[in-house]
Amino acid sequence: MTDRSTLSPELNQLLQTALPSDQRQSLRTSVLPALLTSISDIADTLRRSQHVSLAGTANAFGDDQLNVDVATENVIRAALSSCPSVVTASSEEEPIEKAVDHGNASAETLGSAEKYTVAFDPLDGSSIIAPNWTVGTIVGIWDGKSALHQDPKQNQIVSILGVLGPRTTATIALRVDGSAPLCFEVGYGDQGSSTWEVIRPKVQLDAAPYKARYFAPANLRSAGEDPKYMSLISYYIENRYNLRYSGGLVPDIVHALVKGHGVYMNPVTGTSKAKLRRLYELFPIALIMECAGGKAVDPANGEDILARPLQNCDERAGLICGTAEEVDIVKQKLLD
Repeated sequence: MTDRSTLSPELNQLLQTALPSDQRQSLRTSVLPALLTSISDIADTLRRSQHVSLAGTANAFGDDQLNVDVATENVIRAALSSCPSVVTASSEEEPIEKAVDHGNASAETLGSAEKYTVAFDPLDGSSIIAPNWTVGTIVGIWDGKSALHQDPKQNQIVSILGVLGPRTTATIALRVDGSAPLCFEVGYGDQGSSTWEVIRPKVQLDAAPYKARYFAPANLRSAGEDPKYMSLISYYIENRYNLRYSGGLVPDIVHALVKGHGVYMNPVTGTSKAKLRRLYELFPIALIMECAGGKAVDPANGEDILARPLQNCDERAGLICGTAEEVDIVKQKLLD
């Protein structure tokens, strides 16, 4: 990639305020800038990938890979190799935690006390990329050398939802000891620049009364076998909610954050098994939602998505997330 994005002075100041401790210097000045640059590089990669096709390979889960899956994976791996404090990484394409190759540099050789694990989905929404719909990148940053067997509420400290559409944007959540939780939005390339700018310094879901209500019903086919889900869909229609569903997890989640209201549902039934992976999709989305004042729960039992440590990289679940009041309504109608 030829693009080398930079952070605007306002964004640098926001990060300095949100992460004032010297113990987070590498996170602030190295890891986050590198990951944002990788998102803008991915956007550039997709703009140049006019032919979307099978790569002839499958990831470790057996899913067929597209050429763009492989290309975007490589972009993020290259970015992480430039960050000595990122000691371990795994992705949905390669779901095994492995040491990051930094060449001769490492957190230990540079004397850094910061050590991070990054778990990422480089291209979320590959099933809708061929028709040129908006897709995304999902990243979670964890304290320490592994995300396995760790408390997600405590150890996952950053999540990023990169939106790759007509504009390139990212929603970022930070929750670290010593600082208040923060969710904010940034955008890339204003007026042709190579800079990440702050769009909204604080992203927060609205409180009632709402100007409009939105719902995004994923896995809608399962309503044909689940009367409770069918009844829930009827509830939204009868109460004049606005349907906003693209089939892309990232844009559907970010829509609620932009509008200030929304609920996303991906229930699990007997024939519609859980597909969303906790490490690469659910955990980062849950952190974003919680920092924005919302909720994210498992539709199987209503449990907080971040309540249980991860035992293996392939753990999956459904998802209900969004405005807290709306999540409670879904829980009541699907679980009671």
